[in-house]
Amino acid sequence: MKEEEVNRCQIQNWYPKFRSLTIKTKFHQLPETFISYLVDDSGPFRLPDSVTNEDAMPNRVHNPEEEDDFQVSEGSDNEAEPPSKIPSFPQLEIEIKESIETLGGSIFPKLNWSAPKDAAWISPSRNLSCTCFSEIALLFRSSDSLLHDLCNAYDSCDDNTSSRPQSFFLALRKWYPCLKPEMEFRCFVKSNELVGICQREVTTFYPVLVNEKDLLKGLIEEFFYDKIRMEFESDKYTFDVYVTKERKVKLIDFNTWCGSTLPLMYSWEELEEEINGGECNELELRIVESRRSVLPGLKTAVPYDYIDMSSGSGWDQVIKKAEEQYQKENQRSDEVA
Repeated sequence: MKEEEVNRCQIQNWYPKFRSLTIKTKFHQLPETFISYLVDDSGPFRLPDSVTNEDAMPNRVHNPEEEDDFQVSEGSDNEAEPPSKIPSFPQLEIEIKESIETLGGSIFPKLNWSAPKDAAWISPSRNLSCTCFSEIALLFRSSDSLLHDLCNAYDSCDDNTSSRPQSFFLALRKWYPCLKPEMEFRCFVKSNELVGICQREVTTFYPVLVNEKDLLKGLIEEFFYDKIRMEFESDKYTFDVYVTKERKVKLIDFNTWCGSTLPLMYSWEELEEEINGGECNELELRIVESRRSVLPGLKTAVPYDYIDMSSGSGWDQVIKKAEEQYQKENQRSDEVA
């Protein structure tokens, strides 16, 4: 893999060309002071001081009695360290606030390549939706997955001359809470041919995919050859798409071939063998065909970036419906037996 292939997959690089095919997004180049804040683990965890008085955790309870346990009395051998300076990024915060308002008041954030999916647990909403700069800072500061972008972006490159890009960008993507995780798919391109498709959320069985498998494969294949193939400059890469209820295909993201990209329901070895002697095998859309075929542990769906895990949410309802369908199938099997 070459650095230029990795760079093409940065959202700020591919978005201008594919703007009409993807989610509306606003960009902000991040100052190096903010990058230093994200990677600094030498001191206590502190959120930036907000100039707009918007707190990522507005319901925090102040308990003076707990703080007394950490006070050092005068004359003690252990001198208390002076409090560290609270970071603040007023100009960046104001610019981000304006962009969030332009995008409808709620966004999900990502860096050049990655979103802080692993930090959703710390958000009060339990997903990646953000309404202010403080919430973005909370997710970014809590995420380990973003360290790949920040420190190891070119580790898989044969010609890497740096560990990170010259500049980092914050991408603010319009938040759509109604999106369904079962309607997102990862597509694999080799030698400029579409060689594989699979569902992105592989930890759940979705009966609807079984019934619409051929239709979905046709829609995605047509989208690739009409919109992507002649426009994206690499000849080996992956891209993620979402199929709307109107049966329109939307581009979500581009990712590199191999490297840090997960092949999900494939292996990289079999994908490498999909084109033999210049001829492509028949295109396959792989889905979880039954509840027994789920792949536990691969929590990677987008809209994984959108998923609301709380009780009563759309994601919660999807799981309940899948469970109900599974129970009905078992009852039918018992009746036949």
